[in-house]
Amino acid sequence: MNDIRPLRTLEDYDWAVCEVEKYFVSPPGPDTQEQDRFDILCDLIDAYDNKHHPLPEADPIDVIAAYMQEHGLKRRDLADIIGSKARATEVLERIRPLSLSMIQKIAASWIIPADLLIRPYHIDRQDVPDVPVGDAA
Repeated sequence: MNDIRPLRTLEDYDWAVCEVEKYFVSPPGPDTQEQDRFDILCDLIDAYDNKHHPLPEADPIDVIAAYMQEHGLKRRDLADIIGSKARATEVLERIRPLSLSMIQKIAASWIIPADLLIRPYHIDRQDVPDVPVGDAA
C-alpha cells in the first residue's frame, strides 16, 4: 500500500484505474490489505471523478438522452426496453412520465443507476393525469 498517492493529474487517475482493474480479474480476499488497497483506490477514483467531472443535476429524461447519445442508441432501442416506439417517443418528449416498471427495465438493461431515473421532472403535456410513479404503463 506504499504506492497509493493522491490523484492530482490524469496520469495519476489512469494509474489508479489500472490498479483497480487488476482486482476485477482477481478479487482481493475480505479483511486483507489488498481489500483495503482496493477500497482506498476506489475512494480516490471517486473523489477525482467528483472533483473533475461532476455530474450535473440532470433530470431522468436528460440522463436517458445522454446515455443514448453516448452509446449510439436510437428510440427503437429504448422502445425495445419499455414496450413500444410510441411510448419511447412520449417519454423522450416528456409527454408520458416514466413508470416504476420503465425505470426498473432501463436501469437493468442499460446499467443506469435508478436514483438518476426517479428524480422528479417536468411533463410537458398538461392533459396527462397525475399518476404515481409505478402506476403509469
